[in-house]
Amino acid sequence: MPPRLPRRAALLALPTAWLARPAAAATAQGAQAAALVAALRRGGVVAVMRHGITDRSQIDTGDLTRREGQRNLNEAGHQQSIRTGQAVARLGLPLGEVLTSPVFRARDTAELAFGARARIEDNLTADDYTPDPDLLRRRIAWLAARARRPSAPDRTDVLVGHIVPLGMVLGRGLAQAEYPEGGFAVFAPEGLLGILAAETLWAA
Repeated sequence: MPPRLPRRAALLALPTAWLARPAAAATAQGAQAAALVAALRRGGVVAVMRHGITDRSQIDTGDLTRREGQRNLNEAGHQQSIRTGQAVARLGLPLGEVLTSPVFRARDTAELAFGARARIEDNLTADDYTPDPDLLRRRIAWLAARARRPSAPDRTDVLVGHIVPLGMVLGRGLAQAEYPEGGFAVFAPEGLLGILAAETLWAA
């Protein structure tokens, strides 16, 4: 198995020119949350969704081929993902592309929420599973560009991935509380609009 690249080293290895300016992201509430839901319903945005709630007793080994060597969704994560899919359908989000990291916790989230329309995209792979620093740079550059490029002006694309790669795009660490498991970071072409918790989407 190839050696894993420490997360701090991966962050430092990325040229600052490839990173978006740091954004004051926070989990949206009230009027800001309503505006994010409206943007998702209108389309022309990309939601970078974090995988659902996971079993923190499990450890990632860097092996993409074995579920047993990964941190997986727990029962709460399964139910959360199903409820998110139900909320997306109820709100009538005009879904475009749904892409997911090949890591099982992301794949399971995407399939539970969005069904067969979810497709695996290697560029969304978690940093734990990308030990090559040059490949990691390319994947972060891809995410930075794709998050600002919806597939159509009237569609909402969903990219199901992980917290550290999004932090690399933003140029700063993201706290668990501001980008919780199951959360949506909503991007327009001009950049990050805000972050929506799954429970806030359900309540919309």
